[in-house]
Amino acid sequence: MLVDSHCHLDFNDFEEDFEDMLVRAREKGVTAMLNAGNNIDELDKQLEISEKYPFIYTAVGVHPHNAAEYENIKAEDFIAKAGHKKVVAIGECGLDYYYDYSPKDVQVKVFVEQIKAARETGLPLIIHTRDADDDTIEILKKEYKKGAFSGEIHCFSSSKKLADFALSIGFYISASGIITFNKSAELRDIFAEVPMDRLLVETDAPFLAPVPMRGRRNESSFVVHTLEKLAQIKGVPFEKMAQVTSDNFYSLFRKASDKGRYEF
Repeated sequence: MLVDSHCHLDFNDFEEDFEDMLVRAREKGVTAMLNAGNNIDELDKQLEISEKYPFIYTAVGVHPHNAAEYENIKAEDFIAKAGHKKVVAIGECGLDYYYDYSPKDVQVKVFVEQIKAARETGLPLIIHTRDADDDTIEILKKEYKKGAFSGEIHCFSSSKKLADFALSIGFYISASGIITFNKSAELRDIFAEVPMDRLLVETDAPFLAPVPMRGRRNESSFVVHTLEKLAQIKGVPFEKMAQVTSDNFYSLFRKASDKGRYEF
């Protein structure tokens, strides 16, 4: 059993071979996928996929790249969309100061509204953060004091400082194909110290294909390569790492089902 805890299946990259891509994933043992939110106005497209395939879950959110389009969005806007039984998380959301596609103050504002939505609904946050560790920590620290919420740092490629803080508030840390890159020795060292019960694995497909698939369009079947590297880092068998990360997925995303109970 494998779970791809973060991918973007509604992107146009999969239009021509969507069914074949799913077959390849299932052949590699992938039993569930979480299609992360990127733009709240695309949620209907995401849900169309999740309603057709019981093993695909979804999340509602606004990516920091798109924050400028939603400057006045409120927590209630996310809460209103979160009642669907296949919506299992809020996000992805957060801060991205590397590209700065949206003004930093607007990114912060939209991020905070999604934190409020997570707190209100009880759904976990999926956090994207790049070159914004200090602000991410300060925002999470401030908001957590107002009331607890759960979540993960997805596609983790940040500092040990952020990892330690995230773990201190009960968050999970998700490994992407980046951990397989030659330049990622320091990142692998961080993952070596993450407790087993706080690890997730993902593709972030169609981005960041792992070695030996680097340079190709990423897809959920490639999660096996990231999982192999993570198992190597943790010094455990592949099968154990697969079971642990799958169990962790269902522990965090409690609204998801590992028994395929959602039928459409």
